[in-house]
Amino acid sequence: MEWSITYLWLILALALGLAELTTGSLVLLALAIAAGLTGLTAGLGASFVWQLVAMGLLSGVLVPIMVWKVRPWFSPRGVAYGTTGTGVEKGQLYTTQRRDFDDASGIKINGDFYRLRVEDTCETELPADTSVVFQHFDGTTAVVSRHSLAPTGGTHRDKEH
Repeated sequence: MEWSITYLWLILALALGLAELTTGSLVLLALAIAAGLTGLTAGLGASFVWQLVAMGLLSGVLVPIMVWKVRPWFSPRGVAYGTTGTGVEKGQLYTTQRRDFDDASGIKINGDFYRLRVEDTCETELPADTSVVFQHFDGTTAVVSRHSLAPTGGTHRDKEH
């Protein structure tokens, strides 16, 4: 068996495909497909410069397609990654909690604890299990308003672990 640049592109494609198994972001899979197709261009006799052009063009097309079009098919329904702080929590009902190590008052949003501040009174300490409505973030502080009625419907966010 004689080694050629085609085999090197295919080995790169295999290595990128295997590395994708550790990330799950599908970026390395797009690069693996691009490397495999570049190996095909090498097998058809393209010069090394045209192989690099093919790799660049294929990567530039396949990576955005994988990230924006294909990856959402593999995400669980109802999960919006990277949305904390973008306003999607505004108006949601949460239950206050006390943090163990410093007894700070806060709420959990998407599993993360945020200290709170009441919008009207600027209070930073509320009793545990107080219903509050999230308004917005001020830095890393959750600005909330008190909610006096019992929750109705599916907007109530209980303690998340």
